[in-house]
Amino acid sequence: MSLSNLETFKQIQQRACERKGGPQALSAIIDKPLDSHELMQIGDDRFLAEFTKKVFQSGFVWRVVTNKWPDFERVFFDFVIEKVLLIPDEMLEQKAADPSIIRNYTKVKTIRDNAIMIDAVAREHGSFAEFVAQWPTQDIVGLWAYLKKHGARLGGNTGPYGLRALGKDTFLLTNDVVGYFSKRNIISGSAQSKRSLTAIQQSFNELQQQSGLSLQELSMILSKSVGDNFI
Repeated sequence: MSLSNLETFKQIQQRACERKGGPQALSAIIDKPLDSHELMQIGDDRFLAEFTKKVFQSGFVWRVVTNKWPDFERVFFDFVIEKVLLIPDEMLEQKAADPSIIRNYTKVKTIRDNAIMIDAVAREHGSFAEFVAQWPTQDIVGLWAYLKKHGARLGGNTGPYGLRALGKDTFLLTNDVVGYFSKRNIISGSAQSKRSLTAIQQSFNELQQQSGLSLQELSMILSKSVGDNFI
């Protein structure tokens, strides 16, 4: 594995433009993350809600989760941390059997577990949003690791997808992104190994220095430059 195989940002961008119909067409489909100030305004209940949504979407039909989401909000008290923390085991079991949501007790248990994590972080940092906003993007995989270690079922792509949905600047390990780094022998084996994650983070850090763009923009541009991403 070697970062010497990494293309320059200009090479990646040019190929993405060719595949998508030019610079303007590419720019129109690339989104930017929130800035730190905007991110800090997000309530901790929304972090719990989004993490919960991603936990239930993992390995399941996303559309079904989306359609049932208003009922999730109702059943779990709009994900207000203080209320979720007070849910006893017996009530969790009852809620897990509610037909208006997806009945999966293992995943339902993560709601209270992740509320405990968010509450603990908020007590130390003022809010979970502040903790996330202040985490340096140069080590975004470190934040992924934190969520995996201290959260419930937030490993793999679940935590990162939750962060992206909330506006935190992060790249994503989509099939196209992983395929790029594997094909260029920057990583080998699992993209989730510590060695691979370090190499991918270093690659994005290098591309960020060259371009001045966010990890999110870089990740999206890279994904559009490979695979089946033709117009």
